[in-house]
Amino acid sequence: MQKSVSRGGKPAQTFLAPRWFFLAMAMALSVASYAAGDSAQRPNIIIFYVDDLGYGDLGCYGAKMVKTPFIDGLAKKGVLFTDAHSAAATCTPSRYAMLTGEHAFRSNAAILPGDAPLIIPVSKPTLASMLKKAGYTTGVVGKWHLGLGSGNVNWNGLVKPGPLEIGFDYSFLLPATGDRVPSVYVENHHVVNASASDPIAVSYGKKLYGYPNGLDSPQLLRQKADTQHSNTIVNGISRIGYMSGGAAALWRDEDFAQVFSDKANRFISESSGRPFFLFFSFHDIHVPRLPASQFAGKSPMGARGDVLMQMDWTTQQVMRHLRKLKLLENTIVIFTSDNGPVLGDGYEDKAVELVGNHRPAGKWSGGKYSAFEAGTRVPLIVSWPGKIAKKRSDALVSQIDFYRSLAGVVGVPLANEEAIDSQNHWRALLGKTDVAREWLLEESATLGLRQGQWKYIVPMPPGKAAPARLTNKGIETGLSKQPQLYNLATDAAERINLATAMAELVVKMQAYVDGLINKRVAEK
Repeated sequence: MQKSVSRGGKPAQTFLAPRWFFLAMAMALSVASYAAGDSAQRPNIIIFYVDDLGYGDLGCYGAKMVKTPFIDGLAKKGVLFTDAHSAAATCTPSRYAMLTGEHAFRSNAAILPGDAPLIIPVSKPTLASMLKKAGYTTGVVGKWHLGLGSGNVNWNGLVKPGPLEIGFDYSFLLPATGDRVPSVYVENHHVVNASASDPIAVSYGKKLYGYPNGLDSPQLLRQKADTQHSNTIVNGISRIGYMSGGAAALWRDEDFAQVFSDKANRFISESSGRPFFLFFSFHDIHVPRLPASQFAGKSPMGARGDVLMQMDWTTQQVMRHLRKLKLLENTIVIFTSDNGPVLGDGYEDKAVELVGNHRPAGKWSGGKYSAFEAGTRVPLIVSWPGKIAKKRSDALVSQIDFYRSLAGVVGVPLANEEAIDSQNHWRALLGKTDVAREWLLEESATLGLRQGQWKYIVPMPPGKAAPARLTNKGIETGLSKQPQLYNLATDAAERINLATAMAELVVKMQAYVDGLINKRVAEK
């Protein structure tokens, strides 16, 4: 094949197309063949879902004060996205949206207490149940925080419904988060090491007296905490909520990385005879931050830097296991975060004092909880050795699109009412094109809307203000009673509000948000 090109103003010259052209064509045909093949030919899929990881927290995204060599190496062999987004600026809503392909506001999904019932109806299709239709074995390991049971969970018996009722074949969970009770692991339907002679009780209202609490016994704490996080003390850390019983079942925070990577690797080994989907949901780098001894004190940024290094190591353990089993070249790896970064979030672990020149959000304003761009703009790396090539992509993509995009990769047709907010952008996710979304919704305490370089933030309704617990922490919420419009191409920090000067565009973008809320328009 011959082509004529012109580079740098030089005359066009004729040359033979290089080998990479034919390799790229072969890759595209190979990817397409998976959708048409049987389940044995389909790729394994792993989603590494880090907690509170910011856009600027990785070396490959510009971090200098912390080392993440394995993730950086993953980026050097795959697609690194510069305009990728979680569906929401907080954890439960972003998880809900990714697994259902539906915006969290449609179900009022918000950050849950540790004893909340399952918020995904068992009748609703999920990413896991969709992949099961394609012949996948499905598993989730790590932080859950989508509720368990149907109210008044019996932690001493069957803990259900949960992941197994919405499409997962295996689950090993932190029921909520590390800063909430119950401080136990749940494997499938049972609390690990639960004992009938020491029954577990959990309350988010009534005070229980099985363990000391942070307000009454602050001398027992390894990290000081705010009032919200000063209830039951487990492992020297006070948590949100009250718990009694279950002494043999209690976790050690320092063990999370090893325990979760071991459970993930066991799931992979036991599933390797057929395609598998693993949702690896990190606790790192969420508070409380208590790294394993091999990482403690290794970062100049204190505990937050230590658990960033631990997160890199954990990812490496799972990827090494894939290589050992000769599964690496048939596995799509998606590495991302549930929302933007936060430093101080309930515990005094010196994350604020030791941050130095590190910029967890990169050049963007805000972070976790915020309507500004860093609330949802997160790292996203996609790797599939031998099938996709190294690339840096500026495509506008959302985690809510994993559902339909992966359905497109594996060839599963979806019903019209399934994953209603998700779009199929598998070509963009696999680096075949930089064209993805035209519009993208960002959810926080309000809604934001992206179209190209334009960012619109919906004003707060009368009588509603930014939560005091956020403003007291110094979090830049981005909330205002006035419409906000920013040109991110010239104002990445979102400081110059153009809403008045460009009133017509504000009206257009608000109309789009209104139509999306009421489903009068389809997301493009």
